[in-house]
Amino acid sequence: MSLPINKNPAMDLGTKRRFVAAEVRRDFPALLQEVRGKPLVYLDNANTTQKPNSVIDSTTDYYQHDNANVHRATHTLSERSTQQFDNVRQKIKHFINAASTKEIIFTRGTTESINLVASSFGRAFLRTGDEILISYMEHHSNIVPWQILCEQSGALLKVIPINDAGELDLSQIDTLLTSKTKLLALTHASNALGTVNPIQKLIAQAHHVGAKVLIDGAQAIPHFQVDVQALDCDFYVFSGHKIYGPTGTGVLYGKEALLEQMPPYQGGGDMILSVAFEKTHYADLPAKFEAGTPNIAGVIALGAALDYLDQFNFTDIQAHEKHLLAYTHELAPSIKGLRPIGTAQQKIGVFSFVFDDIHAHDVGTIVDQQGVAIRAGHHCAMPVMKRMQVPATARASFALYNTLDDVDRLFAALRETRRFFT
Repeated sequence: MSLPINKNPAMDLGTKRRFVAAEVRRDFPALLQEVRGKPLVYLDNANTTQKPNSVIDSTTDYYQHDNANVHRATHTLSERSTQQFDNVRQKIKHFINAASTKEIIFTRGTTESINLVASSFGRAFLRTGDEILISYMEHHSNIVPWQILCEQSGALLKVIPINDAGELDLSQIDTLLTSKTKLLALTHASNALGTVNPIQKLIAQAHHVGAKVLIDGAQAIPHFQVDVQALDCDFYVFSGHKIYGPTGTGVLYGKEALLEQMPPYQGGGDMILSVAFEKTHYADLPAKFEAGTPNIAGVIALGAALDYLDQFNFTDIQAHEKHLLAYTHELAPSIKGLRPIGTAQQKIGVFSFVFDDIHAHDVGTIVDQQGVAIRAGHHCAMPVMKRMQVPATARASFALYNTLDDVDRLFAALRETRRFFT
């Protein structure tokens, strides 16, 4: 269950910190608490990750010393906050190897990034009879905006099926991806199954028929390096809170030439050059898509999260998470009635499972009594649940601070769950 590495050589410059998960845990204060009288085991990372001290401290520091609006004043506090804010755009450019900071748009998260593209790209390029192609494994955030766009534009939504292992079924891709396809919107890695999709191949196929491509990278970005230029995607979106940063922050990467052709998503302050009742002239990228006062503290903290990750070699993080997932699958047969859901060959550290005689919500409740945090439900991926013929799954998902002891604690809690319902 190996992970692909989209290598960005710039990320390997300089001396990296030795990666030891047990030591990394100490950087995350939330992990050092007890829950229900037991040390916390946090395995809900696909939902949101915990935050290191450096991220938490950056937020406090901003409000204590530099709290001022950006791009709109000449006093010292504003100059300091503006510099910090703009520096993060440069960090993200470096992190995903974008060609320019003009291609980095700050949003509230993956959901807003997708909605921005659906609204702006859709208004500019979608017409009746056009087609949008997504997959069966998408998060609701990569389904519903396209349904709304189709209703508004007269376009048609098509769906790539998945097989029993939770992998894309590409046997009919040539009939699904045609000259009518204006956009392919696809997850890089499934939040419900952990499947890593062959996006580079599909991006090339989409471009061959003239379609643009949006990649939902919310689940991929914490686990392996992403090089948007190597992928050649038109849009790449992700959330700060899944990469050890704060909630309410996100990124839309878009190719500069394409963003230039798209109309603004929202109107307001900071996205204009001049306003008159006769005509308004919009600001250049990236300001054109960033109306209003942004989440300044959040963006600065997102920059701190990227700095934290940049201490390590991503290959070490990948190897560690791969080991955790393999160990989890080794232990799975030891629990009577436990059935994994999503057994793709290429996976991130997501382990979804069911008991045929115990509802996933009951599993989540019982393991919580043991101080183990997992997620139970449909994971905002109802079509996946329908395809796998289950009402919901329980899901353990790993991050760089998880250890083999966490996995042992999870399975001890699952054995307790099995005893409780026997």
